[in-house]
Amino acid sequence: MAAAIDVLRKSLLDGLDPEAGPPRSVVPVPHGQLLLMPAHWGNYTGVKMVTAAPGNAARGLPRIQGNYLLLDGETLTPLALLDGIALTSVRTAAVSAVAADALAGPDASRLVLFGTGPQARSHLEALSCIRPIQDVVVVGRNADRARAFAAEVGARAGTVDDIVHADIVACCTTARTPLFDGALLPPSATIVAVGSHEPDAREVDETAVARSTVIVEAVSAALREAGDVVQAVQAGAVDPGELVGLADVVSGRHEIPSERPRFFKSVGMAWEDLVLAAAHFEAAGI
Repeated sequence: MAAAIDVLRKSLLDGLDPEAGPPRSVVPVPHGQLLLMPAHWGNYTGVKMVTAAPGNAARGLPRIQGNYLLLDGETLTPLALLDGIALTSVRTAAVSAVAADALAGPDASRLVLFGTGPQARSHLEALSCIRPIQDVVVVGRNADRARAFAAEVGARAGTVDDIVHADIVACCTTARTPLFDGALLPPSATIVAVGSHEPDAREVDETAVARSTVIVEAVSAALREAGDVVQAVQAGAVDPGELVGLADVVSGRHEIPSERPRFFKSVGMAWEDLVLAAAHFEAAGI
């Protein structure tokens, strides 16, 4: 995870422009969606093909499945086939950590974690790489599952009200409506939300968005896919011109005010998968 955070940060510092990537293709099928995510950067090209099947949970199968095909950038020769879900699990949390490292106070130690699935686990690992996380509160829809997950990761199960003491809030759920009242956020809080990439789904309400400086991977992608942002724009809670790109924050081109919450909304982008797939391939020395 630490290596993933470093390589993603370095790609942005080296000039990768998230706005330049092609949009994700989403194809509805009878029982879910097919998502196609191509990208090119440096010496590599790649594409991730992911399936999302909401009904799989009842079958005991993963909701998200897929693979990543890494290609040589010049000849387009296939180089490697990677587990797309393992890759997604790492890259999503690593991107959140890159953002939180640029946004959260240096002593941030109190984490409120919404969710009990793979992304919640990955985010705890990633955020612990960049801040001295000591107090972790898990909030989930299923109280028994939240308590079990909390015990497993050395945290405690809590409630939405624990947000008032949070340094970092991580939203890693499949919720389609806001998880908490944005008025509860302390001004020093950093929020990351990764659970949705559809304009009609959100984890964070317009109150939180209106109170916060909003940082996104790419403005174009956020206005197309991030329901947390799209719905806040529609409600007049945020001006699209005020959205800040992650690359500008990481590079120091945009200074973030400290007197209001910082909200990083991620939809997951193809460049992130490519950067990590290429780094993993090179590390393997094949």
